[in-house]
Amino acid sequence: MRIRIPFLLYSYIVTEILAPFFASVLIINGIFFLAKLIPFLNVVFELGVSFRDFIRLFSYFFPNMLLYSLPMASMMGVIIAFTRLANDSEILAFKACGISSVKMFIPVVLVALSTSLLTGFIAVKLIPAGEQSLKKIMFQLVKDKVGRTMSSNRFSENMGSFVAYVEEVDQDTGEWSGVYVADMRYVGAPIITIAQSGYLQTNAEELTMSLVFKQGSLHRVHDEDSQTITFSRYELDIPLNAPGMSGGKADAGRKGMTMGELRRNAVERGLDNKGGLELLIEFHRRLVLPVGCFILTMLGLPLGLSAGTGKRAVGVPLGLLFFVLYYVAFSYAKVLAEERFLPVMYAMWLPDILFLVITVFFLMRSAQDKPLPFSGIFPAIMTPVAGFFARGKTKE
Repeated sequence: MRIRIPFLLYSYIVTEILAPFFASVLIINGIFFLAKLIPFLNVVFELGVSFRDFIRLFSYFFPNMLLYSLPMASMMGVIIAFTRLANDSEILAFKACGISSVKMFIPVVLVALSTSLLTGFIAVKLIPAGEQSLKKIMFQLVKDKVGRTMSSNRFSENMGSFVAYVEEVDQDTGEWSGVYVADMRYVGAPIITIAQSGYLQTNAEELTMSLVFKQGSLHRVHDEDSQTITFSRYELDIPLNAPGMSGGKADAGRKGMTMGELRRNAVERGLDNKGGLELLIEFHRRLVLPVGCFILTMLGLPLGLSAGTGKRAVGVPLGLLFFVLYYVAFSYAKVLAEERFLPVMYAMWLPDILFLVITVFFLMRSAQDKPLPFSGIFPAIMTPVAGFFARGKTKE
């Protein structure tokens, strides 16, 4: 028996889904970009970032936004596409031509599988690579900024809580002569460092930066007490507080680790250790969200089919509601794992299991042409509201 695959039907449904999907991706990521723009601009102005470096910085951060925008866009694409098909009676025409609901599920499965695989690639590969590159470029920008501001007979206040003054800078070697540095991190008791010479020391591999002083002394005054320490060599670490720089070493941040590094470090530290527990949570997070993308996309099918001729389109508001509920459940699951109320694997996968059950139930209802539960909530709420505003316009 030869099975004929209706490529025309599949391509038509996929095309209907892709148009609102790409529109949703642009809108959602535009909102995320505006939300992140102000802190991003603070970094740009503070470090004197060029437009080229700004694009690079944003491209390294962009996968973090896609990890959350792709599932929502995929779900909205399916809902909007099938809402239009149902409202225009095309779903009814498909069924009149003998096309079952199961055949309409297949192109949605293909779209859901594609977006979930893309989300998984972003979570497993792009985000760790982006975090590593972000740290390196931020390190270079901070290093260049400190190097530019250290000039002869000039105060430098571009090192956070440190204020530095250098009498002379050797342009060939980069070494300083007559160095004065005030460490203002300790409120009410600043530490003054005076040295004959010094220089900036950096380690690009470990992403660390420090000031090295030679032949000098440290002075600290607190209330009526004073303390003086002399040294032949003293090294002062500069905390790198720019975005992407927390964590010190290149592989110290959880987001910058590969899946193998997360697993290996979690086992080495042990689940009794908070750090090991957080690493294992991050490991499961990168797997849970792509699977959740597949489930949410499939959930969009019955929500879109809930519309029809003469019916109110409630798929979009219901989709937004379920999307919010999913991430609320996901956040609560992380808390359960962090507080050790449940084993990490069970807690992190609980939202996916819960929404998988809901999705299968809704798909079965749609295949049997039965109305979805809660589908009458929004019409029941909106009808009195619409009537209220209609009466107000009539009185005017």
